[in-house]
Amino acid sequence: MLSDLTIKKLLRETKLMKAAESKAAETKAEEKKLPIEKVLLEDKLISEDQLYREAALILKMPFTDLSAQIIRKDILYIVPEPIATTHHVVAFEKDEKTIKLATTEPDDIQIFEFIGRRAGTKTEIFLTTPRLLAEAMKQYRVSLKAEFAAITQGEDKPDEQEKLKKLAEDLPVVRIVDSLLEHAIFERASDIHVEPSEKEIAVRYRVDGILRNVMTLPAIAQPGIVARIKILSNLKLDEHRLPQDGRFKIAAQNNKFSVRVSILPVIDGEKIVMRLLNEGAEAYTLEQLGFEPSQLEILKRNIKKPHGIVMVTGPTGSGKTTTLYSILGVLNSPKINISTVEDPIEYRMLGVNQSQVNTRIGFTFAAGLRALLRQDPNIIMVGEIRDMETADIAIHAALTGHLVLSTLHTNDAATSLPRLIDMGVPAFLIAFTANLIVAQRLTRKLCPECREKYKLTKGDLEELKKQMDLELVAKKLRDLKILKTNQGLDDVDFYRPKGCSKCNEGYKGRSGIYEALEVTKPIVELIHKRADASELQKEAVRQGMLTVLEHGFIKAIQGTTSLEEILRVTQE
Repeated sequence: MLSDLTIKKLLRETKLMKAAESKAAETKAEEKKLPIEKVLLEDKLISEDQLYREAALILKMPFTDLSAQIIRKDILYIVPEPIATTHHVVAFEKDEKTIKLATTEPDDIQIFEFIGRRAGTKTEIFLTTPRLLAEAMKQYRVSLKAEFAAITQGEDKPDEQEKLKKLAEDLPVVRIVDSLLEHAIFERASDIHVEPSEKEIAVRYRVDGILRNVMTLPAIAQPGIVARIKILSNLKLDEHRLPQDGRFKIAAQNNKFSVRVSILPVIDGEKIVMRLLNEGAEAYTLEQLGFEPSQLEILKRNIKKPHGIVMVTGPTGSGKTTTLYSILGVLNSPKINISTVEDPIEYRMLGVNQSQVNTRIGFTFAAGLRALLRQDPNIIMVGEIRDMETADIAIHAALTGHLVLSTLHTNDAATSLPRLIDMGVPAFLIAFTANLIVAQRLTRKLCPECREKYKLTKGDLEELKKQMDLELVAKKLRDLKILKTNQGLDDVDFYRPKGCSKCNEGYKGRSGIYEALEVTKPIVELIHKRADASELQKEAVRQGMLTVLEHGFIKAIQGTTSLEEILRVTQE
């Protein structure tokens, strides 16, 4: 899709429409928060062909009509289908020096550079229309169906395992799996979902915490793709009834990636989820994680204590392990022994003894933790406290002079303490050993290139009041000097996503929002009384704790993220 900037320039510099008509279209697009191109085409003010041909002249780019062109298969597959679909670009000609690319998004410079590096040539960019591009992309599907039909026919029902091995080694299957992985890494995806249905296979990527469709494949491709991934992961090829877990490694973009594979039998075959972990990634510093200065001070004070427990809590995928690695980065020193038991090991840290859980052979968190205590550690990191056994060993490790770092699955910091009691840990032991509980969420960061400023309307405020105590939030923000003395939330600027070629629907990257509950004397007294989470929360807030929601409002006012994003991650 053409950018609003390009279309405004086009309407100003050409005589395609009268000035009043173009002004009306721009106003309508602004009011309905739609791209100008969508308004022009839906209201039939201009044809798609005319719009893109004129845009090519304005942008000083060549235009190409792909309608009658059959693209050679070897050229077509230089741009894998996931990249072609997501970035609206297709390769249609190539010689020794240049590859020609047709696109509807001429501002996506990053992807053109990526394709050029992949092809080992210079790129020449042509503009085309969405309709013509969609027609050209059908050639991916025609080619795939023909190839899969060829490799699945003519079999005399050989042994299933041998047949699956053959399928997994065929070029179309290898190409698809390689493309899915390569594109996922390029898009900074954390997970790849391959989901079979009766007629097709859906492929989705999780990028910045949100799942989005990438492509669909013919159902006939499923046995080959599953077999290929099973071979890479060293799993049983002919086991289709039980879940299987495995892993493999790949090298891409000058980094090594560990791929954790989970295969689950479903009604139409086997669903695959692949988690991508960059082995070359460095842990963030605490400052980079996005803590407020007051929270950072509390955190640093508590991790310097020689013993006790520091827990990080939040739902799955909220960045808990990343926070623990950042803490280890601060504490790591040749003078102390740091040992971990993790599942999986997400970052490799020099000077830290890291162990991987393996439940198949009985090496659980509890078993690993017991072994670590015989390794003369100063600091222990346990990937997760899941059960009474692990909790009991961790608590006693903290009692005997170790600093223990771990994660727990609860919605907020205050709930963590009653959760441990529910597991069976005596309240007095929790009171003696707990130093700090950090709760967190990950929010998508607004793209700084295209974010839009706005102010809350009366309607917006009424909707927010239904979901939270808005006056309490405003008061806290005034106390923190984020708002001026008599300033309300309707007096400050907030920001919202717009979307451009450099981001994903207005967002790019993620940042944390936090609350840090320090276990002070009043909190200890409440733990002894077996107080519930709401009482603990009230006392922590009374002592000045910034809640996750309040921290989110600060980030929204600063323009780091949007209010919609804060509500999505805190109200779910």
